Amino acid sequence: MNTPDHTSKVCECICTVISNEFVNDQYKQLILAAPEPALQAEPGQFFHLLCPQRDDLTPFLRRPMSVYRIDRDNNRLCFLFKITGVGTTTMSTLEPGDSFNVFGPLGRGFRLEPAWQNLLVVARGVGLATLAPLAQSAHRKGRRLFAICSARSPEYLLSVEYFRELEATVFCVTDSDGSSNVSAVEGLVRDLIEQQGIDALFTCGSNRLLKLLQKLGREYNLPGEIALEQQMACGLGMCYCCVRTFVRDGKRVDLRVCKEGPVFDLQEAMAW
Repeated sequence: MNTPDHTSKVCECICTVISNEFVNDQYKQLILAAPEPALQAEPGQFFHLLCPQRDDLTPFLRRPMSVYRIDRDNNRLCFLFKITGVGTTTMSTLEPGDSFNVFGPLGRGFRLEPAWQNLLVVARGVGLATLAPLAQSAHRKGRRLFAICSARSPEYLLSVEYFRELEATVFCVTDSDGSSNVSAVEGLVRDLIEQQGIDALFTCGSNRLLKLLQKLGREYNLPGEIALEQQMACGLGMCYCCVRTFVRDGKRVDLRVCKEGPVFDLQEAMAW
């Protein structure tokens, strides 16, 4: 498998919080003023974030988080996160003007081969945040982009307007109206492949979407990539905390999500 040649320099950077606002009742968008080295992040790469201490909440390890937006013109990095534990709880308390320590960019990101002109991204929930920089890169390179955005209900759909700003054709599917079930999404993906000439498939985070896109990728002989989430300690590949099993060249291999990923070939990933 070809992997992108990322030459961005890893650094520990002190950023300044611009805003930290809720986008719905579960997710917040954190916008940081960031120095130049951090702005060299590529789509699919991540940062290790040093969550602040708050009273009796003392996150010990950094938290890995993929970049949501990279705005080099205005020196901004954006992260979209769900408040689920101690680390994201203390992150949610950051206020404008606060300093925030980030380490990165880390890992291997998405690739956009020249032959991939018509792209389909399919993701659910915060997984759409990981795919947003890919959409940004695709738009900049003049690729056609189709996005299937999935959520429990309409108020939890993320990145829809941002994808539209990038001239993507967006399809919203939800649990509440039944449009997000596997058979319905499969029919939609098939239609897009057959009618729009999709060249490559991309997804993030969802086990059922992984299995569906693997099936259709094999059937239509389409390449694809998946960004995987995993608990990490160091983020540099030294601790082997984030190892997962993949199938490569017909053999099972153990790879580090933080180092060999977090983006992998769609067909090499194993469902969990």
